[in-house]
Amino acid sequence: MDGKNDCQEEDLELPLFDLSMINTATNHFSETNKLGEGGFGPVYRGMLEEGQEIAVKRLSKTSGQGVNEFKNEVKLIAKLQHRNLVKLLGCCIEGEEKLLVYEYMPNKSLDSFIFDQKQGKLLEWPKRFQILCGISRGLLYLHHDSRLRIIHRDLKASNVLLDKEMNPKISDFGLARSFGGDETEANTLKVVGTYGYIAPEYAFEGLFSIKSDVFSFGVLVLEIISGKKSRGFYHDKPGLTLIGHAWKLMKEGKAVELIDNSLRDSYENMEEVLRCIHVGLLCVQQSPDDRPNMSSVVLMLSGERVLPQPKPPGYFTDTDTREGDQSSSSLLLSSSTCETSITVFESR
Repeated sequence: MDGKNDCQEEDLELPLFDLSMINTATNHFSETNKLGEGGFGPVYRGMLEEGQEIAVKRLSKTSGQGVNEFKNEVKLIAKLQHRNLVKLLGCCIEGEEKLLVYEYMPNKSLDSFIFDQKQGKLLEWPKRFQILCGISRGLLYLHHDSRLRIIHRDLKASNVLLDKEMNPKISDFGLARSFGGDETEANTLKVVGTYGYIAPEYAFEGLFSIKSDVFSFGVLVLEIISGKKSRGFYHDKPGLTLIGHAWKLMKEGKAVELIDNSLRDSYENMEEVLRCIHVGLLCVQQSPDDRPNMSSVVLMLSGERVLPQPKPPGYFTDTDTREGDQSSSSLLLSSSTCETSITVFESR
């Protein structure tokens, strides 16, 4: 891959950073500046000479898939501008080094707050609601308002970054796909994403669309409200997923029991929280045709649209989830002659 051409092709006008500048900014990729590591490779904090803080994604030299994700991210996110999407500042390709340079998000990712008992108390309901609305507007932009119609395919709490005012920014577009013209869905034999967030039709049939992202958003809504992870959820009734637990509580008129205990004293409008649970369940319905699009979701969250009653959700029990995982694997097995594969990541 000719990296410099990838950064500049199609009039992306994406700035190129010198490796020496990045080395200085990150103190030669020192461990003390390491923010974390994903499938793409490690991420480092850095500071440019003029004082601007940056986050640098460094492609792992052993990551074959990472090269494609690097190219994909450069092509897609360079064309996107929205306050709820992380901003790509530029890239650097010198020798074997392939780096993406982003604006730095000082509050790290959403999962570090909502799944941590101590940190979760810092994120009261008004802020969580603001985060939900911001994520929904970012997705609406990707699906309907950008020059491209983009399916993220890996929306999850760890891919939502928070700036200094705790505004959400959707990140990590390495697995994203763009649709053109009248294209509304696509089929793949290579299912990518994270357990607990993948829509049933994607896991079972390899079909993805904007409604696949809507499903992931619904899972995220339920996680933000409950403070519980979808993957590995445990309740006193064995076998229920977080989705199934939320559905059961709503049917029994006990949806309030889903709410994170740390939020109990931070909301004045109980109806707003319950409406969000309702919207989350609408987003995770089994059939993609029954799920709202993101323009409807934005209106629902703001209270500007009457909410229909949700139908039974996908992945009601843990057995459903495992069957989905196994079905995804069968896509690989049934098409091994085409050299296809499944890449499903554990949630972190």
